[in-house]
Amino acid sequence: MFNNLSEKLDKALHTLKGHGKINEVNVAETLKEVRRALLDADVNFKIAKQFTNTVKEKAMGADVLTTLNPGQLMVKIVKDELTELMGGDTVGINLGGSPTVILMSGLQGSGKTTFSGKLANFLKTKKTKQVLLVGCDVYRPAAINQLQVVGEQIGVEVYAEVGNQNPVEISQNAIKHAKANGKNVVIIDTAGRLAVDEEMMTEISNIHKAVTPNETLFVVDSMTGQDAVNTAKAFNDVLNFDGVVLTKLDGDTRGGAALSIKSVVDKPIKFIGTGEKMDAIDVFHPDRMADRILGMGDVVSLVERAQEQYDEAEARKLQKKIAKNQFGFDDFLNQIQQIKKMGSMKDLVGMIPGAGKALKGMDIDDDAFKGIEAIIYSMTPDERSKPSLINASRKKRIAKGSGTSVQEVNQLMKQFDQMSKMMKMMQGGGGKRMMQMMRGMR
Repeated sequence: MFNNLSEKLDKALHTLKGHGKINEVNVAETLKEVRRALLDADVNFKIAKQFTNTVKEKAMGADVLTTLNPGQLMVKIVKDELTELMGGDTVGINLGGSPTVILMSGLQGSGKTTFSGKLANFLKTKKTKQVLLVGCDVYRPAAINQLQVVGEQIGVEVYAEVGNQNPVEISQNAIKHAKANGKNVVIIDTAGRLAVDEEMMTEISNIHKAVTPNETLFVVDSMTGQDAVNTAKAFNDVLNFDGVVLTKLDGDTRGGAALSIKSVVDKPIKFIGTGEKMDAIDVFHPDRMADRILGMGDVVSLVERAQEQYDEAEARKLQKKIAKNQFGFDDFLNQIQQIKKMGSMKDLVGMIPGAGKALKGMDIDDDAFKGIEAIIYSMTPDERSKPSLINASRKKRIAKGSGTSVQEVNQLMKQFDQMSKMMKMMQGGGGKRMMQMMRGMR
């Protein structure tokens, strides 16, 4: 996510970081590089220039040159301005209305149908809503079928009228159906086109007038850069939408859309799509995204995701096992499953401060645990619960069964042993001692 932009901004700000003294020439040169990084990320020239001018004004106004840590203060000013550029405050979705009607708009290929499913899943699991998905794309072959597959995947009902070519009528009937069947959120997936055209705009405008949605979202493929911003403006002129959804942020995104769209249409980015899975959706937090762009990670989001997967009863059971020296490979496997539920590995690594830079060039994917899982699944139930049973001949059998080497099995055994010892130490007041030792090292 924004890897190229992050790298270029880091290089631009590197000359100022850690310097006891900097001068106006340094600041001017750095901001020139910052502007170049933004332009390379496909940010509009006018916005990039305005951004660096504002940063320069604030830097001079805050007497950055005379402070003890000028580089750090400069980075903070850039971070604050990036946050403002992307909207400043987090803006949630409006769930008023009975039912709440959400209208999805955007071009064909923007990921509108998939995101409709993700949003339905998000509202069902995180907000405990009864959701109805509505198929109003009556032109694209298999569009309704795609929505039905998505609905089945997440356990959400899909309303469609196969053969009816009138999307206004379908959406009105869907709302009646929702009221009659206790649904409190209706998500209407509309038709897109390959480009903005009058026919499409008239159709979505008619649906908008007929259903008066509580929330109109514009879905845009973040990989299209400045084109995304221009399309957003065209849609906003007709619909006056409430917020933007950026999809495909897990790809090689330059970031131009995320950084420019708020300035052009003056509408907040409300959600981002971060992967292909149905739970790969995040509420957009401008301040957290600014942290990530500047390589500072996003610890708050990481903790939130961990808390979502935290099971108090399971944690207590695990504590007892550790205390009795009964922590086995089944428990280890369970911990891996919990981590995998938190999201894609690439995304999680991006949330750890400095990790992206440290692991630069390394291929981080969701198959990171595949080898470990294969080794554990090749063990017998007894071996998984009592790792001390695993001798040399058993290691050979496990390696053969998992398609790995004895060396890899040994490596996992060693890591598991170290992890078990650390967990045991943390249980017995060792965590407190460790914190005291770390404080003494500073």
